[in-house]
Order: sequence, then C-alpha cells, then structure tokens
Amino acid sequence: MKTDFLIIGAGIIGLSVARALQKRYPDASIAVIEKEKEVGEHASGRNSGVLHAGFYYTADSLKARFTKEGNARLRAFCQTHGLPVNPCGKLVIARDDKEVETLKELEHRGKTNGVNVRLIDEKEATRIDPNVRTHRLALHSPDTATVDPKAVVKKLKEEVIREGANLYLNTRYLYRSAIKRVKTSQSEFEAEKIINCAGLYADKIAKQFGFGEHYTILPFKGVYLKYGGKERPIRTNVYPVPKLENPFLGVHYTLTVDGTVKIGPTAIPAFWRENYQGLKGFDFNDLTEILWYEARLFLTDRFGFRRLAFEEFRKYAKSHLADLAKDMLHTVNPADFNTWSAPGIRAQLLDTRTLELVQDFAVEGDENSVHILNAVSPAFTCSLPFGEWVVDNYL
Repeated sequence: MKTDFLIIGAGIIGLSVARALQKRYPDASIAVIEKEKEVGEHASGRNSGVLHAGFYYTADSLKARFTKEGNARLRAFCQTHGLPVNPCGKLVIARDDKEVETLKELEHRGKTNGVNVRLIDEKEATRIDPNVRTHRLALHSPDTATVDPKAVVKKLKEEVIREGANLYLNTRYLYRSAIKRVKTSQSEFEAEKIINCAGLYADKIAKQFGFGEHYTILPFKGVYLKYGGKERPIRTNVYPVPKLENPFLGVHYTLTVDGTVKIGPTAIPAFWRENYQGLKGFDFNDLTEILWYEARLFLTDRFGFRRLAFEEFRKYAKSHLADLAKDMLHTVNPADFNTWSAPGIRAQLLDTRTLELVQDFAVEGDENSVHILNAVSPAFTCSLPFGEWVVDNYL
C-alpha cells in the first residue's frame, strides 16, 4: 500500500501530526496505523484530562513554547465540537517557607512564558476554594482546565478521517522492510515519509531507522484514587509544589470534567511497557531490558531513583496515597478515596549515557523518517501546536 505519509500510532500526537499534514499538504495521501482496536487506548486516553497552563517549564523548552497555545486551542476545539470543558483552574499550595520560594520560581517561569498566573495570599486562596490549606502564599492558575481525553481523541480521529486520512486499526507495526517500507500485521506500507508517533514503542521503532541510539523508554505506572464521598472536598485542582529536578508533579487533587474528584497519580516504575495490571501485556524482552536500566538507576541512585522507587511502591496502599494529600485541605476524609482509576503508563525517555530522564520533548529524523521519541506531559495539552511544529520543521 503506497502513501505519501505514514504515521505510526493513533494517539493524540499521531492524530495531531495527521491534522497538521492535511493543512500543510491538502493533496497528500496520509495513512495512520494503530495496533489497537481504537485510537487513544494508551496514554492519550488514560491521562487526567488536565489542560495545563504552562508555568512549570523553563522558557527555553518546547514545553514552554507550546503549552499556553495548546491549552487555548484545545479549549476552542472542544467548544467547536460540543465537547465538555471544566474551567476549574488550579491552586499550587506551599507547605513551608522553602516551598514558597519555589512558588516564586514557578510564577517567574509562568510570567516569562506569558502565562496568566500569579501569587496570592492565604485569604484569597480561601476565596477561590475554602477548603484549601496553604502556607503564606499559593499560586493561582485560572486557565488550567479539564476535558475528557477519550472524547477529544475520538473527535480528532473523526476530523482527520473526514479530511481524507486513512486510518488502519488493529494494524501493528512489525519492522522496517526497506528504506521507505514497513511491514505490519495486516500488510506492507510504502511511504515517502514515515512518522513514528508510537509512544511506548517509539524508541524501539526509531532504532530500526538509525535514530534514538542513546535513548530508551522507561515506563512509569500512573493510577488515581477516586473520591466516593457525598460532598466534593474541592472546587479547583489543587497541586503541591513539585520537585523541579524531576518531571513528576506530585500527588494532587484533580477535578475532572464531569466533577469527579481524584488524587494521584502514582509514578511507579513499571517492568514492561504495557504493565497495566497483572501479567496483561507481559513481554519478556521488555522485562529484561527495563529491569537492567532500573537496576542501574537503583544502584547509582540517579535523580534520587532509589527513594522515588520506595516511595512510589508504597502508594499501592490506598490509605498511604490518600494520606499524602490530606494536609493540602482543611477537611477531608482519606477513607472516602476508595476506588482505583484505570491505570496509565507514562512513556518516559531515559538518556542511557547519563541515566537522566529527558525533561523536554525529543524529536529526531531525516529525509525518510521522523521519530517523536519523548512526548510526555503536557503533550496532550501541547498536541495541536506541537504537531504543527513537527510538520514545519521535519516534514
């Protein structure tokens, strides 16, 4: 099967790239292959649905470049297509003076990135959400919102199909069979340009094309606990001050688009790429490779991995996870958080030379292929402008 562009992976990034290609090359043929029976079955459909504002990221990063615009454009996309948006905002709270200083750094980053964000005192934080507890100051982000990620991805699928893209579900990439050809579980595809948006498997595919030599995907399992009480304990998303040296934002309260309250997520080191539950998706080769890198990280304690691993595995206990968030509010019963959400896997890129987690988006390519190696949070928020940037710079 011949096509001008072949996209591997129908998550939010693959579909956003397809959409951007249609705008740039309206007469081109575009094929998107997806190994699952529906789009967005992995990270794109399993994330929290938070549209981030863009104040966590340093100004020289791609994340800072695309988050603010991505937030506004996904809101507009949802409004255009009648999809729900919860404009609930976010408060980042501090627990001590040291965290107050980090809040000031986050405000500085936000202002530098042109984001609507400001420091407020405890009194104003209480007006926004009476149940929030903070030390001296909090950071308010009114533009943070939540959407239904599955609904967004499915609507994006409908749009790119309507504009002429061919979507092949239940079509697993197997290997590169020639310079411009790939073998799949259904047929062979030949394309002038191949775009690897395979998420958890992006590193494996990239290596077959001569890219991603010094990288590997390290999977982390994220799970939330949902609130089962009668009255919602929050009016807005409530986040702690993060550790800026790591790409994780810590255990926080999320107010979803339908009003559900949940705490999490975990960032538990997974043992294979689709290590969602039990032995489902088990892959022995994945297990040996990932355990090798996790063992090295544990022994060398790079970026505090040893402590992170111990802390994260403890979060499998509902009571422990709930207790981690209780001091962010004045009144909450941790026992009311009693139902696990469906788990997700974060496809986090690891630099195998330095054993450091790659913090920003990472893309490599040449005249034949392009590989999106790292598209972690806030990739969902950034997806539309990021997809256009990939097309503008690599296609």
